[in-house]
Parts: sequence; C-alpha cells; structure tokens
Amino acid sequence: MAKVSVMGSTGVIGKNVTFKLARAEIISEVVLFAREESLDKAKGQSYDMYDALAAEDIDCLLTPSCNLEDLAGSHIVLISAGVPRKEGMSRRDLAFVNGKIVSEYAKQVAIHAPDAVILVATNPVDVMTTIALDASGFNRDKVIGVGNHLDSLRLKTYFARRLNINSSEIHTRVIGEHGDNMVPLLSSTTIGGIPLKYFIREVELDIKDIIQTLRNAGNTIISKKGATEYGPAYAISNLIVTIITNTHKILTVSLYLDGEIADVKGVSLGVPSVLSKKGNAMIVPIHMNEYETNKFRMAAEEIRKLTDEVRESLKEKD
Repeated sequence: MAKVSVMGSTGVIGKNVTFKLARAEIISEVVLFAREESLDKAKGQSYDMYDALAAEDIDCLLTPSCNLEDLAGSHIVLISAGVPRKEGMSRRDLAFVNGKIVSEYAKQVAIHAPDAVILVATNPVDVMTTIALDASGFNRDKVIGVGNHLDSLRLKTYFARRLNINSSEIHTRVIGEHGDNMVPLLSSTTIGGIPLKYFIREVELDIKDIIQTLRNAGNTIISKKGATEYGPAYAISNLIVTIITNTHKILTVSLYLDGEIADVKGVSLGVPSVLSKKGNAMIVPIHMNEYETNKFRMAAEEIRKLTDEVRESLKEKD
C-alpha cells in the first residue's frame, strides 16, 4: 500500500487525480496538499470524496494539508500546481510563472520526502521537469514529467476510432515536446502487427488530419469546456499506478536526456521509458527515420532555449 501526495490538489487536474487514486486498491493515503488559503477547499473536496468512496466501501485515507511535513513517507509526489492553460494560450506562456512555483515545491519535496519519486504535470511539462530536477537535486531517474503519455493515448484512440479497430491492436507512440513540437512515431506504428505504411495502402486514412487533430487536442477541449480534465487526470493516475506497482511498462514520459535518443543532451523531452518503483528504470532506444530524428532535435532546441530562459529568470528572482 502506497502514499501519494498531490501538490495542487484543488486544481482541476489535482482533484481528479486524487479521486482516481483514492479508488485504487494499492493506495492507502492521498495527501491533498494546498496553499493555506485553499485548505478549506481541499477539506471540502475530501469530505465529498469520502461520501463517494463510502458507496464503494473504499477506506483510503484522504489528508487535506498545507503542512509540508505531511509529505513525509510519500512514494510519489505529484506536482500539478500552477497557472492552468486557458484558450489561446500556449504552454510557453505559462513557463515563467509556473517555473517559480514548481521550483519552490520541488525544493520542499527534497526536504520532506527525499525518497519520493517526483512526477511533474505542470505545464510546460518538459521545461518544468528540468526545473524540478534542478531544484530538488534528485537523481534524474527520480524526476519524471507526464510528457507525451496522454498524446500517445490520444493518437492510439484516433487510429482506433477512424479504423473501427479495437485500440489494443494499435501500437503507436508520440515523443518529443508535449506541445506543438511533438513527434508522432509513424515509422514504427503498427496496427494488428502490420506496419502503418503497409496498412494504409488498403484503407482510406488521412494521416495529416489525424496529426493535426492530435496537435490541436488540448486547445480544442479548452475552447469547448474551459479545461482539459479527465484525459490528463487518468493519464497521470496511470503513470502513478505503473510506478507504484513496479510493472515495468514502457510509457512515454519526459526525462532529462544525456544522449540516449538522437544524441540529445541537457534537456527534458518525452521518450519511451521503462517505469519502476524507483522511477525511470531505462530509457528505451528507438529507431526513427530522418524526418522524425530532425523533428526531435528541433523540439530539443526549442525546449532547451525556453528552459534556459526560465532558469535565468529564477536566478534573477533569487
């Protein structure tokens, strides 16, 4: 049984992740960490969740708190705190204000939960992963960003729905930036074990339209309902459960690279990772065609530039 702390528990993503985790049999306690001025809201959410959990005879402990000492003993600390993206905003727009928040929280995790794995969900997630790594001083395998896990799930679903094929038959992945510079790995996508390039010779499939839909997915949802909610929350919960259960699944998360993929170093990007209870057990080597490799390196340079700018802004504030 594991303890998970959610920093940013009163936000749209944080509260949904909390409730999803509370219903997982492997979770014994979820700390709903919030700022002091939001503590009453966190308490209210916990009372509401307890009522729902009672209907399913679930006894998970929910701990609303603004006391950093309550992070102690956490197996995973999720950092989802920060300014959410609104319609028309890019993830880049959030970088500087959220960088300060993530940096402060990561420092506190290192003090109060030094054995925890940090999972970063705050946007822009690739930049924030490096900021959390810097601030915590943790080994890079213990600081993981949500990365392209949701993007990969979305792409899998798009193929399944448009082809009317069970999603379990779709094996695909998105890497790179969680944003405009994401890189769908079409060259290694298979459907029912058949490489995509052969499969589409027999069916009508508009690949360009699918990729454009994928890149616009977040903005499309935000424009229609104000925020992304269930998709990110379930994707994050999926990552947390995978880490805690030590199942060694390969999922696409943001990690600080040291040349493992396309010789890219010194930046966090979404890559396939074998996840274990210690965090990242191994970055999985992948084959990319020339186009995908170039796009991945372009994403690296864009994220590196923004990360350096955020790092400098944090130095100035110190």
